[in-house]
Amino acid sequence: MKIVGVEEHVLPHAVKAAWSTQPGGDDGTLSLNPGVIGERLADLGNQRLALMDETGIDVQVLSLTTPGLNNLGTHGVDLARQINDLLAETVAANPSRFQALAVLASGNGDAAARELQRAVEDLGCKGAILYGRVGDKNLDDAIFEPTFACAAELGVPLLIHPQIPQASVRDAYYSGFGAPIDLALSTFGLGWHYEAGVQFVRVVLGGVFDRHPGLQVILGHWGELVIFYLERLAMLDRLSGLKRPFVDYVRDNLYLTASGMFSPVYLQRAIEAVGPDRILFSTDFPYQYRTGGDARRFVEGLALDDADKAKFAHGNWDRLSRRP
Repeated sequence: MKIVGVEEHVLPHAVKAAWSTQPGGDDGTLSLNPGVIGERLADLGNQRLALMDETGIDVQVLSLTTPGLNNLGTHGVDLARQINDLLAETVAANPSRFQALAVLASGNGDAAARELQRAVEDLGCKGAILYGRVGDKNLDDAIFEPTFACAAELGVPLLIHPQIPQASVRDAYYSGFGAPIDLALSTFGLGWHYEAGVQFVRVVLGGVFDRHPGLQVILGHWGELVIFYLERLAMLDRLSGLKRPFVDYVRDNLYLTASGMFSPVYLQRAIEAVGPDRILFSTDFPYQYRTGGDARRFVEGLALDDADKAKFAHGNWDRLSRRP
């Protein structure tokens, strides 16, 4: 069975250098990519392919790791073109093994939409990855509207990836344990996932899907906590003024992916929330990489019928990424 990982990350040297040299480029998470993690993020060739073979992944959908280009200002516009060209070259060199999600300089809404169109129509990218806020502008801000409109028109998905919470939030909720633990708690421990989940909720409440009913977004880590609180989120219907109930946007506009959290329990909850046609597989490479054929063993061992197992492994992504 073909297995596609839809959230598999890269960090080209040009972006790492920009994060290190541009004021505010590094949001504090560059230090989460040390040693072998950094080497695997930078590699776009044989080492990556060998690890894919070892864990049982046939295709990686490549995307830039967090925080993307959100903190690079005007420099990010040119860098987005450079990185998307690099991703397209990587895919062209191994078209049966790699696909790509475009990276956008979201701080410039019009430029981001133009780059999304170029990346999809000229380079063959399957969609784009977003990282939530740009500064204090949340994902429902008007700065993102051109990107949402463009993605809806092109018929391509947007993956909402976690980003570290704002400094004031980190200080209030994720500090006091010493620098290493504070950073971990505010990122992969918990903060990333609340941040990404809140950004999706804001997209719903901001009426984005009312304006663009065909727009499809992806949340990693089994929905960034959102699907576990649908009963409470549904109570927002009393006040939201939206055209549809909150849960309808989840069922009609949201896909969920594993991001390396290989839990049959979470998978079952995802299916209950969005149905078997809206679940996607991913390993969150290289952050969650584990040896021993881990990815394929998880998929093949699931208590799903063959049809649903194939949907999860590749079928749903194949359909979602096929432009109309």
